[in-house]
Parts: sequence; C-alpha cells; structure tokens
Amino acid sequence: MTCTAGGAGELSRDAAISILERMLVMRRFEEKVFELHDTQQVVGIIHVYIGQEGTGAAVLEAAGAEDLILSTHRNHGHVVGRGADLGATFAELMGKATGLLGGRGGSFHACDPTRGMLQTSAIVGGCPSLAVGAAYGLKQRGGGGVAIGFFGDSALEEGIAYEALNIAALWKLPAILVCENNSIGVGELKGDSYPRSILASERLSRIPEMLGIHTVEIANGANAAEVFAATCNARRRCLAGDGPVFIESPIVRWPGSQFVFPKSMGATDLEVAFGGSAAGREDREWTEEHDPLIRWAAEIAAAGHATKEQIRELDANVCSRIDAGAQFAMDSPFPNPVTATQRIFA
Repeated sequence: MTCTAGGAGELSRDAAISILERMLVMRRFEEKVFELHDTQQVVGIIHVYIGQEGTGAAVLEAAGAEDLILSTHRNHGHVVGRGADLGATFAELMGKATGLLGGRGGSFHACDPTRGMLQTSAIVGGCPSLAVGAAYGLKQRGGGGVAIGFFGDSALEEGIAYEALNIAALWKLPAILVCENNSIGVGELKGDSYPRSILASERLSRIPEMLGIHTVEIANGANAAEVFAATCNARRRCLAGDGPVFIESPIVRWPGSQFVFPKSMGATDLEVAFGGSAAGREDREWTEEHDPLIRWAAEIAAAGHATKEQIRELDANVCSRIDAGAQFAMDSPFPNPVTATQRIFA
C-alpha cells in the first residue's frame, strides 16, 4: 500500500475501501451493543468506540498480520476492526460460552490472540505497559513485527505510562504507541458528564519527546488517510530498529461518550455523507462536522473509489453480518457451571 498524508483520493482504492469497511464494522457493532444492552442481553458497564474509528481503522489497516495489538476499555472497535469473529465477540460481551474467551473476559477484556489482538486492559495507563512488554517479546524473538498500543490521553497521568515509555526508549523497542486524545471539545464538567484529562503539559507529545521518542502529532484524528500514513511510517522506523514511535491523534469526542456511562444517539445515517441532513439528532453538530465515518464515506465517493450506491451496499452487508453475529450470540449457551473453576490461578 502507498502511504500518503493526503485524502482518500491519494490512497489505493482497495486501501480506502478497506478502511471504510473497518469503520462501518466498528460503528455498526457498537450501535448493536447499545440495542443489546437496552434489552439486557449485554449487562454491566460498557464503553464504546464511536467517534474514534478514523484513527483505529486506519492504524489497523496499516498494521501487519504479524503485529500485536493492545487496547483499552474502549476496545470493541479495535477487536472487531482487527477481524475478530463478530458472533464470538458479541458472545464474549454477553458472557456466553462461545465468546472469544469463553465469556470470561467480557466487554473490558475482550481480545483475540489468534489475530494478534493480544490483550486489552480496562486499567487506565495499563495499555502502554502491555504494548511495551509485547514489543520487548517481539524484539527478543526476532523475525519482525511491531506492537501497537492504543490508549487515551488520561493514560499519561499514570506513573506506569512513564516507566513504559522510558523502557521503550532505552531499549529501542518496536512499539507504536497510539494516544487517542479524545478530550478535544470536552467542556467543563457538568452533571454526569465525563471529565477531560488533567495534565500540566500543554502538548502531550512533550512527554515522550523528553525521553527521545520520535513523536507524530496528527492534525485531525478523523482524517484516516493522515493516520494511515503516520502508522505506515512508524512501522518502517520500528522495523528498521529505530525505536518506538508515539502518535497523538486528536479526536473530538462523540457527545454520547461525554457521560460516565455512554448514551445511545441512534443509528448513524450515512446519507449525511451524501448531502443529507442530521437535523433532529442530538449529536447533529458533531455528526455533520466531526464524524469520521461520515467524512470518510464522503471522501470515498468524491475520490471516485465507490459510488454512493456501492457504499450503501457495503453498509447493508456490514449490518447484515452484525445482525447475524448478534443472533449467534443470543442463541449461544452460557458456560456450564462445572467450568467455573477453570482458567483461574487458585
């Protein structure tokens, strides 16, 4: 694939369409999660990846099959974007026996090591250390591959993140550390809204810079082409032995995630990408100005990579797969009680 920092028109058609499909899978999966949660098929606390697909889909498109992916509490998008079975992922969220981890990981720890989706951690600041550990393992083993860790800006408030960054720099580990800074556009704390990170540094990239880590500041995390190019370049540096790369991707947080518990705002209407209106939506301004999925679908059409009808057909196909996966999970059994003591330390 050709890595460029331009728009969709500067990527190959296959890469541009593949990124769009990943974004659609991520978005439609999370919308279905809301539906399942409303009917108590999925219970407990969840967090969703809506609004961050422009970064995640582009990074995963640039990743190699041999790379290892680590994620955070907003992990659903990364898991399905990496290609995990949709039915097994839904089943994991439901605690079903057919889940990726037999229903034992749930929402916050869903992963698929068979696809290099090595682990996820709901502990703030946990992912950078996991990614650095994975990168160390790759370097010791030899044979290529990089570790890609996704984490939010708040992770940099934790001490373990600094220790991980320092080790990665000292040992020149093949780690791409993707900071999805979704505090952009988050105002003062009101009611049950969720606070933005609290860091003294005016630029997050100053933190890895002080350790000598190569840093990249993405102008707009909704620009999948820019993120894709940055990740391709970061992989080349890592595989050449030049050490870790820190990528900061600023993301205007989706309004539904500005609460302690995410709030559904209805299914995304792709017609907005083709000139339709988002009038009546609670997240209208964000949808029309910042939604990475709407932006990318519009760019794909404008670049001539796909017609509007072809994009609609792709979306319909994704929705069908999502529905089938959810039905598989709903039809699946819960684990047999006699297996309750399996896979535990004591």
